[in-house]
Amino acid sequence: MSNAEPFVPEPSSAGPVQAVSAMGFPSPARDYFDGGLDLNRLLVKDRVSTFIMRVSGNAMRSAGIHDGDEVIVDRSLSVRDGSVVIVNLNGQMLVRRWHIDGPKVGLLSDESPLPVWLTEGDEVGVFGVITRCLHYVR
Repeated sequence: MSNAEPFVPEPSSAGPVQAVSAMGFPSPARDYFDGGLDLNRLLVKDRVSTFIMRVSGNAMRSAGIHDGDEVIVDRSLSVRDGSVVIVNLNGQMLVRRWHIDGPKVGLLSDESPLPVWLTEGDEVGVFGVITRCLHYVR
């Protein structure tokens, strides 16, 4: 069954967001919903500055981001301590956690317990802040 095409619900099927219990029965109120599923409305705050990018590698597994996942990146958000970002460091695009320690800024990943501290000689550009991760359930 792993080779099957993913199920795509019809526009008139289940509502856009529902709490689902792994036990018990579905709510009978579900049958009364008559609306479409708009992922832009649910997942995107600013359509103009939001992108989807595919991740390569497992450097951010602790954040729930795995090799092959797609991430939703918002370029309009400000970077804060702890933000998971897409950063261009010396010409290499990376997914890392932004870490601020006083005047120092570093990048954290699962590959090392210590941050890679940014220096004046580094060419650094933050592409955007990751807001969501999309991946297939295996």
